[in-house]
Amino acid sequence: MGQGVFHEHNFHSSDGLLLYARSYGPPPSPSAATPIICLPGLTRNSRDFHELASFLSTSRGIPVIALDYRGRGNSERDADKNHYTVAVETTDVITACAHFAVEKAIFIGTSRGGLILHNLVDRAPSLIAATVLNDIGPVIEIEGLLAIRDYLNSSAAPASWAKAPGYLKTLHGGDFPVLSDGDWSDMAKAIFRDEDGIPVPDFDPAIAQSLRGLTPETPLPDLWTPFDAMSQVPLLVVRGEHSRLLSETTVREMRRRHNAMTAFIAPGQGHAPLLHLDGPRDAITAFLNDLARSR
Repeated sequence: MGQGVFHEHNFHSSDGLLLYARSYGPPPSPSAATPIICLPGLTRNSRDFHELASFLSTSRGIPVIALDYRGRGNSERDADKNHYTVAVETTDVITACAHFAVEKAIFIGTSRGGLILHNLVDRAPSLIAATVLNDIGPVIEIEGLLAIRDYLNSSAAPASWAKAPGYLKTLHGGDFPVLSDGDWSDMAKAIFRDEDGIPVPDFDPAIAQSLRGLTPETPLPDLWTPFDAMSQVPLLVVRGEHSRLLSETTVREMRRRHNAMTAFIAPGQGHAPLLHLDGPRDAITAFLNDLARSR
């Protein structure tokens, strides 16, 4: 994982929990470019965006903020496990925007982060200048969600840092044939924290346990109504070539409903694509260039 410069921030949620974020590049200000706010997946954290945030902040001079939701990364674990919901986490995102004095941002939402954006567009639409949805949309395929349930609740774990990249490659290599050994090593550093020399998943186990009740028959409500509200803002959708969570059918319907939407297929990647690799990174760069030209 690269050594891009970032600043660490702590702030309190509306219910008093200590939350964490990283910022890259110049601080958000009325004179700076519209900031980018990165929202990670269900059990992931700000480290997932380190390479992308470093690149965007240095190459474009854009303020970039990456969040750790409650119970993940360096944010405090919540004693009330019922608070690990999209609604509560959306409130935390709104609180983070207030902390950084952000009135409008370009949001990049990976998986759970994209679900939060579907909630945010209903609750605080004025915050959203543009959106990147990374392998998530209004319809979630149960097959993909069951796969996430199974590996998050598996009792297996890498016995050492040396074995962590191989462990992840064994789990996910079939969906991510494009990744190099260095990419698997970077992923391990993003997913795990160190406890006495042993890599440990860096999230509250209660978050994974909440998925245990899922079955192939579990009904999953769609989010077409909030998605339709996103038609008012520029949108890039990134789908992993091997994704089992976001289907090609859903992407086609998203494009039909959002005429100005751009879609990119991340070759050799599953759920969820690593956005700092050449293909997705280039798609995001082109998207930002189009935004700049339209202003």
